[in-house]
Amino acid sequence: MSLLRLQNISRSFGSLRALEEVSLEMSAGELRAVIGPNGAGKTTLFNMVTGFFPPSSGTVWFADRAINALSAERRTRLGIVRTFQITEIFPDLTVFENLRIGVETAARSNALPWMSRARRAGLERRVDELLAVTGLADKSERVVSELAHGDQRVVEVAIALSLEPKLLMLDEPTAGMGDEETDNMVSLIRRLHDERQLSILFIEHDMDVVFGIAQRITVLDQGRVLAEGTPDEVAADRRVRAAYLGEAA
Repeated sequence: MSLLRLQNISRSFGSLRALEEVSLEMSAGELRAVIGPNGAGKTTLFNMVTGFFPPSSGTVWFADRAINALSAERRTRLGIVRTFQITEIFPDLTVFENLRIGVETAARSNALPWMSRARRAGLERRVDELLAVTGLADKSERVVSELAHGDQRVVEVAIALSLEPKLLMLDEPTAGMGDEETDNMVSLIRRLHDERQLSILFIEHDMDVVFGIAQRITVLDQGRVLAEGTPDEVAADRRVRAAYLGEAA
């Protein structure tokens, strides 16, 4: 089943053509990476999918529904949830409080003037579940700004999970991490995919991460799809080696 389909999407910013006739189809349950040199159009592609701005032409489909006209908030309600290259969290709140905001938002409870004890207990159980899934249970009462960078990125992923995504989009999930933090994030991504069958689309510059966990890889270069396939197929593509290593195509 096709979960996400990009049909000939393009995006211009004045005279700059950031994306040019990009098509991509991603199945439900797939773990896919988007890679490419700086300026290739990766983040622009994410912004097209998540509704931060519309494509100049072409159509974004999600679960067989055209979503070009939907706001970013409506797309989140449909199940398209993303993280950012620069961590988006509430630094002055605890880990538990960060996740509770996400859980209450997903349940549409954060605007209620009051909440029953049973409802509150149910939301807190959901927070506890997310803490366990992401390995943050022992840090639940820590203020997020006091955590190491890698743990802050995990908090951001946990907030994204609190919104109950059907498609989780991760923008540079291991950016700025040391080896141990990277290994922990990779383990979390793999566990979310394998144990929960979560569909995950991620941008990543660390090729060890990409070729270690992605089922399929889409390569962008100068706003176009340069190559697409399994890790072995992409690694063997002369055009990809030319773009990354300067080899003759």
